[in-house]
Amino acid sequence: MNAPPAKSIASPVTLTGRALFSGVDSSLTVRPAPSRTGLVIRRLGTDTPATLDHLSDTPAHPAFAGLRPRCTSLGNPPTAMTEHALATLAGLGITDAILECDAGELPIGDGSSATLTRAILDAGIETLGPPVEPMVLESAVEYRRDDTLITAEPHHEIDYRYQLDYGPDSPVTPATARWLGDPDDFAASIAPARTFSTEQEARRAAAAGLFESFAPSDLLVIGPDGPIDNSLRFPDECARHKLLDLIGDLALLGRPFIARVHARRSGHADTHAFCRMVRGAISPRT
Repeated sequence: MNAPPAKSIASPVTLTGRALFSGVDSSLTVRPAPSRTGLVIRRLGTDTPATLDHLSDTPAHPAFAGLRPRCTSLGNPPTAMTEHALATLAGLGITDAILECDAGELPIGDGSSATLTRAILDAGIETLGPPVEPMVLESAVEYRRDDTLITAEPHHEIDYRYQLDYGPDSPVTPATARWLGDPDDFAASIAPARTFSTEQEARRAAAAGLFESFAPSDLLVIGPDGPIDNSLRFPDECARHKLLDLIGDLALLGRPFIARVHARRSGHADTHAFCRMVRGAISPRT
């Protein structure tokens, strides 16, 4: 198994837009970083490693108080909705970068990673110093919660799968999405997949004061007859986006995770817990 090279973005890129949960105007600048920096969130002059040890359980919106996390928040004070940016960097093989933000939540854009992915590819990616020692497993790891399952098995390359199945009464079609670690495939097939909600979920969120600045044409809302005022980019777009979220949350391990991972019906809190299990199963020498 070859250790992947350390990489960073060649020059800074900036994205601006509205935040999904808080509704504030927000900007994200991804900056180059030297080898061994890792992925770092920079806010209010403070650098926070984008790792498990710096997860925040502060709700991204008061409506989420007492609920399982609906996104990945890092730092204190927390920066919410970091998972799409982390997925972009991990998907493109970038190991070292500064994610500088000026608000408590990253801009949502169209709900995908496509814009940031294109901007980074246009800016260029540079190979840095020595390769990054990946995380590898010696034995399988399994996380279960009700009908949620995440497993990881030792493997010689990245093989991540997400199985989406909300049940027979959901308007979201069951599907499975897979990524084998190729940056080009990530850019073409996973980055464009948008975050989504069902019409019922969107109505409940609106009643709680969320998404006031967005319409179904801005984000992907799935009704009984399919997307409302919108259309799917892929027949299995929802499964691909859940895979994107999985890639972003696995990046919290701090190093490339080389394994065969299968996630079923999992969310952010599940992947956070799974990552803690993985870290506990990795011997100190790896």
